[in-house]
Amino acid sequence: MTAILVLEDGRTFRGEAYGAVGTTVGEAVFATGMTGYQETLTDPSYHRQVVVMTAPHIGNTGVNGEDDESRRMWVAGFVVRDPARRPANWRATGTLDDELVEQGVVGISGIDTRALTRHLRDRGAMRAGISTELDADALLARVQSAESMTGADLAPQVSTGEAYVVPAVGETRFTIAALDLGIKTATPRHLAALGVETHVLPSTATADELLAAGPDGVFLSNGPGDPAAADYAVEAVRGVLDAQRPLFGICFGNQILGRALGLGTYKLRFGHRGLNQPVLDRVSGTVRVTSHNHGFAVDAPLDRPADTPYGQVEVSHVGLNDDVVEGLRCLEVPAFSVQFHPESAAGPHDAAPLFQRFVDLMETARAGGTHAGGPAPRVEHSTGENA
Repeated sequence: MTAILVLEDGRTFRGEAYGAVGTTVGEAVFATGMTGYQETLTDPSYHRQVVVMTAPHIGNTGVNGEDDESRRMWVAGFVVRDPARRPANWRATGTLDDELVEQGVVGISGIDTRALTRHLRDRGAMRAGISTELDADALLARVQSAESMTGADLAPQVSTGEAYVVPAVGETRFTIAALDLGIKTATPRHLAALGVETHVLPSTATADELLAAGPDGVFLSNGPGDPAAADYAVEAVRGVLDAQRPLFGICFGNQILGRALGLGTYKLRFGHRGLNQPVLDRVSGTVRVTSHNHGFAVDAPLDRPADTPYGQVEVSHVGLNDDVVEGLRCLEVPAFSVQFHPESAAGPHDAAPLFQRFVDLMETARAGGTHAGGPAPRVEHSTGENA
C-alpha cells in the first residue's frame, strides 16, 4: 500500500505503508541511533512526534518484551528507509512491523530519509503528516492546522495516574520520590541496583506530596512537551529546593530545574536525538558520549555562574556540537541535573555513573555534609567511557 509524508512547508515524500494504515500528524524529528528503535518507540518523551530514523535498516532485531521503556509506543508516526524483511535476533519475540500494526502506529518506508533529515536540519523541526488514505493537499491542510509543540503541555498525558513503588535490589539504602514527567523503566531499574527504592508519583504531584514520606532525595524524569507550559512541576521543584532535599533531574527534568531556578528555556532548531552526542563535563574535565532526546534547552550563561533565588548555579555540561547547555549544578543547594539520559536505554554507558553521584549526594546529606550540587565528581572509568 502506498503512503505519503507531507511536511508543513509543503514538501512531500512518497513511499510504502509501514505499520498501521491511516493518517497521523505530529512534529517531525530525526533520531540518529543505529539501534535502540524499540526504546525510542516506547520512550514517552517522543509523544506526538513523527520520528525519522536516519539509520537505513530498521527492524533487524525485531521486538521483545524486555526492552520497552513504558507501557506502550508513544510516537505519532514512524519513518524508515529500508525495513527488515524478517528479524534476526535470539531475543526477538515478534517483528517490528507487526508490533506497529498492533499498537496503531502509522508509518512510511521506502523514502529518502537522508534527504528528509537534511531538510529538517536546514529548515528546523516542523509539523508533518503520514497518510495511506489522503492526498497531499488534504494532508497538508491537516498538518498546518495541527497544534505546535511550542506551548504543548504533554507530561500529564504520559505520566502515571497513580503512585507506585520500584523496590531496591537487595538492601534498601535510600528512598527517593520520582516526579514522573514521562519516566523510562530503565531509570528506577538503575537506581534499584544501587540500593535505591523509588516511589514514582504523577507529574502533577506537589512538593508536599513528593516530600510526604520523607524521602532521601527527589528525582525529576525525562518527558515530552514544552517546559514553559509545566508550571505545576516548576512549583513542586521550588518546594523541594526550599526543603534542601537532594535533587537530581534528567532531560525534561533538567529544564524544569532550570525554570525553578529562574532560568529561561527555548526551543532548539531541530533538537538532539540519538545515541552519539558528545558532551563535556566541565566539572571533571571529561568528555562523554551520551544519549539524547530533547527539542528544548535551558538558557544559562556558559562563562560564569548565574545568580538565582537559590544561590549560584553553574553550567556543568555543554554539548560539544553546538554549545547547548547540557547540565546544571547548584552551588548552594543540593541539586544538579543533566539534559541527556544516563540510563543508557538505548545508548552508551558513559553517563551511568551520574546515578552514583546522586547516591553520593544523598549520602552526604544524610551525614550532615554541606556539599551542594553533588560532591566533586570522581573521574569514573567504566567500560566504554572516554575512549
